[in-house]
Amino acid sequence: MATGLIALLDDIAAIAKLAAASLDDVAAQTAKASAKAAGVVIDDTAVTPAYVIGLSPKRELPIIWRITLGSLRNKLIFLLPICLLLGYFAPALITPLLMVGGAYLCFEGAEKLHEYFGGHDHSVDEAAAATIDAAELETQKVNGAIRTDFILSAEIMALTLAGVSTSDLYTQAAVLAAVGILITVAVYGVVAFIVKADDIGLHLAENGPGFMKSFGRGLVKGVPVFLTWLAAIGTAAMLWVGGSIIIHGLAAFGLHQPEHFIEHAAEVAANAIPAGHGAVNWLVSALFQALLGIAVGAVVIVFYRVWKSLRK
Repeated sequence: MATGLIALLDDIAAIAKLAAASLDDVAAQTAKASAKAAGVVIDDTAVTPAYVIGLSPKRELPIIWRITLGSLRNKLIFLLPICLLLGYFAPALITPLLMVGGAYLCFEGAEKLHEYFGGHDHSVDEAAAATIDAAELETQKVNGAIRTDFILSAEIMALTLAGVSTSDLYTQAAVLAAVGILITVAVYGVVAFIVKADDIGLHLAENGPGFMKSFGRGLVKGVPVFLTWLAAIGTAAMLWVGGSIIIHGLAAFGLHQPEHFIEHAAEVAANAIPAGHGAVNWLVSALFQALLGIAVGAVVIVFYRVWKSLRK
């Protein structure tokens, strides 16, 4: 009986070690996958604050909460099962779907550049918004944010799946769920802080002691500038990520020339500035990938507008 008990304890210890190793593997792969999705995360963080602009400050956090719940629903209820099914039954489709998502990111980034350089009249949007009551406007903005999040979440989950495609089904599910929750909490936690930062600054400017008053005034003035820069960074990240996904996808299908050209150009530039070799290499690679993203986005815009005109 004692021998049986010892054997049982040995089995339990072995199972515990196996579980700990599995958890370590999941944690390591989650961190790795999250890092790969960083560009899309930056874009998600940059895009979301725009959805609370023009709404009551009292509704900002409830709106962010509604979008957060929608984002979790996108990732865990819809995208996670789809990714697992694709990984199990049709892994060959992962790269083409990633490239389609990359093209969409390029399209979004190129459209933002087009709007910025005078291709869109924002006064029309503002006039249309003025005719809608607050509740309906809020619902429209939340739904729009969740739709945009779905595309970005699909890219995040697909990138994650590509990184764990050789793992077993349970590890894939655990990593996908962990990345989905981790990134959603991180992104919308940062977004919530960003959209309330000016209110925090105003409170400090009115009620804070000495130095904090000055800090609060600086925060009130600085948040709009920061949001402008964040939007620009988000657009750049969108083009960079979209371009890099397409380049890596082409390489996966045997077309290595674009990838080799960028690698060579980045290496030449980095060798010219040895002190910043790694940074220069990354910057030049990202620049070429973003330029490709702009080109792909422009082509998609043309096709989209032709398609819209044919539908009329």
